[in-house]
Amino acid sequence: MKWVESINIDFMAHTRIAGFVSAIAVAISIGLLVVKGLAFGLDFTGGSLVELQFPTEPNLQEVRSTLTNAGFENVVVQAFGAATDVVVRLAQDDAPKAGDALFETLTRAGYQPELMRSEYVGSQVGEELREQGGLGLLLALGLVMLYVAFRFQLKFSVGAVVALLHDVLIVLGVFSLLQLDFDLTVLAAVLAVIGYSLNDTIVVSDRIRENFRIMRTTDPREVMNASINQTLSRTIATSVTTLLVLFALLVFGGELIRQFALALTIGVAVGTYSSIYVAANVLLMLGISRDDLIVVEVETEEDQRP
Repeated sequence: MKWVESINIDFMAHTRIAGFVSAIAVAISIGLLVVKGLAFGLDFTGGSLVELQFPTEPNLQEVRSTLTNAGFENVVVQAFGAATDVVVRLAQDDAPKAGDALFETLTRAGYQPELMRSEYVGSQVGEELREQGGLGLLLALGLVMLYVAFRFQLKFSVGAVVALLHDVLIVLGVFSLLQLDFDLTVLAAVLAVIGYSLNDTIVVSDRIRENFRIMRTTDPREVMNASINQTLSRTIATSVTTLLVLFALLVFGGELIRQFALALTIGVAVGTYSSIYVAANVLLMLGISRDDLIVVEVETEEDQRP
């Protein structure tokens, strides 16, 4: 991508606009999470999941109506893979054998499905998974902060964690806004977003550290601009190739993997933006300078001899 290497964009000229946009996006996401919350899936709320295979492609709306009329509440009926494969979710915690009752109801209604899988998650298990998932996110962010502080410097650590929080909150905000199912696969996608965004941020931060040591200019904005432009080709190549795969999963991956692919798609797009603007913006706000990156040399006994 030689044409990218010749580009010299003044990214730091738009830090105020980027900071304002990021602050508004994060504030809206937090507001949505407080007001609407997340639409937790069966993994976190408890209930039953039944996978059925029909001889021919069924009408999902008719299947849903049949189950609702039979007394099943909060029924989610989705295609799974092939057109004849259907997954039914029941968000009710009163009967571990609800899957068997559902299968019998459809059989009596004239359908001829084959029961492929029936799983049940109790509400207590779902609550524990929800708590452990939240702790997992906090632990991941804490370990990231320690790692970046050890490898670079504390100001870089703060910038990286703020960028990661920015990415995670926006992904959660989109899922809250659209009330999409948030299950363990989406949680895994959010953790993957943390890893992806961190990798991108570290590449830019590494170049910023190198340029602070080799460039003669004392203006941090010039160092930031040079570093971001030097890593721009790598950032674009990584983001574009990753998004191509994710778009393929969104289109052809089926219902069960669609939320996972959507969370990653949003996270990759936002993470690319945050590695350029959010992390660098935080470094500027913290007053990063060459003095912060000077390696202190320890004098030995030989150096102290006259």
